Amino acid sequence: MDVFFRDPFGWVSRTWNDLLTGLGLSSELATLLLQLVGAVVLTGIVLTLSGVFLTWLDRKLSARIQDRLGPNRVGPYGLLQSVADAIKLVTKEDITPDGADKVVYNLAPLLAIMSVAGLWAVVPFAPQLIGTDLNVGLLYLVSIGSIGTLSIIMAGWASNNKYALLGAFRTVAQLVSYEVPMVLALIIPTMLAGSMGMGDIVARQRDVWFIVLAPLAGLVFFISSLAEVGRTPFDLMEAESEIVAGFNIEYSGMKFGMFYVAEFLHAFTISALTATIFLGGWQGPGAAAFPLLGLVYFLIKTATVYFILTLIRFTLPRIRIDQMNDLNWKFLTPLALAAVIVTAVADKAALEVGWSRTGALLAANGAVLLVTVLLLGRHARSLRRRLEARVVRATGS
Repeated sequence: MDVFFRDPFGWVSRTWNDLLTGLGLSSELATLLLQLVGAVVLTGIVLTLSGVFLTWLDRKLSARIQDRLGPNRVGPYGLLQSVADAIKLVTKEDITPDGADKVVYNLAPLLAIMSVAGLWAVVPFAPQLIGTDLNVGLLYLVSIGSIGTLSIIMAGWASNNKYALLGAFRTVAQLVSYEVPMVLALIIPTMLAGSMGMGDIVARQRDVWFIVLAPLAGLVFFISSLAEVGRTPFDLMEAESEIVAGFNIEYSGMKFGMFYVAEFLHAFTISALTATIFLGGWQGPGAAAFPLLGLVYFLIKTATVYFILTLIRFTLPRIRIDQMNDLNWKFLTPLALAAVIVTAVADKAALEVGWSRTGALLAANGAVLLVTVLLLGRHARSLRRRLEARVVRATGS
């Protein structure tokens, strides 16, 4: 029993491996079967969590934020509302538009789910509990996430609908644009950890979380990730008044439900990645000795980030597309570039001179933040003066 609490995941793996080899399977085949079963179990848990529980939680949180009740009829506290919605989607008619490319049209929802579920393969849930500890984990996240962009353009193009195509163009433009500051922000934890592996990044946060060493990078990553998910205030892909619901307008039934589930799963995935890269992941008191405790820490941090993401979604209004582009190219991207340069210089200087690494990096981030605030204030005053001059010219006074 002591071995189980000290290494529960290793104990389960060894037990099943011994059982399969005892049935006459080779060690290599037993390992392969365990990996396949693990992938299926992880995918099933993640999809069930997002498709059933997260949709209920999201609606309940939005109701509380907006002073409503939320689902409260189907099942206790409305817990079975998501099940009822799933049954409704399954029983709805599956429609394929005339002139649609059927192969591409039907493949797009599958790619949307796959692109998000695939990100969990490199997430360390607890000590010794990670699907694949790649030494290029961050690069894997960026590359697999781009498949979601491909699924969106496939859905818009294959639907044979000009509104769906327009919605796909807008969505892809948004996703591709915000990948730039996101990738720049991910360079900073790579420098601080000396590795792109997710396991190494979590291990390097044993003493200090990266959100303390690089708060600006964490902020840029969070905002860019929010835009990648396409949630408020960046939900331009669902601007019904402009593009008739976006790239998935021609999808019905469970195919529409797959895009819907992918959105919720992506939001929770971004929360998990933020907790892993900047909040120490499973790190916490006693987590190294008791891995199950590390899993609890990871889930608490992920749930906290998800609550913040939900609070933003149901509080802020949608921004215009020009404001979205200005925020990305005129603010987030220059800020991320400045943060990368200043962090690299401060980290190297602290190592060479013998300064406190935490103090040097905090001072560097504070300096960048101060300069940013001053420049924003100067820009705001300039806009105000131009607006006042325009009003004077219009009124003649």
